[in-house]
Amino acid sequence: MAMRVDLDAKPTAPSVQRPRRSAALLQLIKFGAVGGVGVVVNFVVFNALWLTVFNPSRMPHGPILATIVATLVAIVVNWLGNRYWAFAAVRQRNTTREGLEFLLASLIGMGVPLLCIAVSRYVLGFHTLLADNIANNVVGLVLGTFVRYVLYKFWVFAPGKRAVGAVPVESDASSTDPVEASQTASPA
Repeated sequence: MAMRVDLDAKPTAPSVQRPRRSAALLQLIKFGAVGGVGVVVNFVVFNALWLTVFNPSRMPHGPILATIVATLVAIVVNWLGNRYWAFAAVRQRNTTREGLEFLLASLIGMGVPLLCIAVSRYVLGFHTLLADNIANNVVGLVLGTFVRYVLYKFWVFAPGKRAVGAVPVESDASSTDPVEASQTASPA
């Protein structure tokens, strides 16, 4: 069986797609690393509060309050990491607006673990530290992370916002990749 090779065929554009995919993958990895730090902060603050100030033996709704406080502390850590590292190339010039959008998106994301812990405690009747950690830091974390990533990617740090007032990223003048150059060039 003979194989036919078309020598006049134009190659597809995998070279253009590859930098975009690798940039998106790198951004996702950075988002995950920032999120990992946020998870540790959330976990430590939640457990410290659950075991002390918001202990359910003294305060029946303590785990809900501990979830709120721990999440708010983690939101601050995550905003700094996402703004200055994971989404640094597309952050807005208007820091206040971006911070408020990030806070709103994070509060929406916080609703997920709050719902999980409420279902665990008030519907399923689980009242232990382990059950609260599973609801908040496992199930709530996974589902909430997905919600937050979508909101950050397509709203707070949306690529379209970059053209409307993003902080220009310093580009490497020696870069010869047109896709990379167009992604790092200052808006006109």
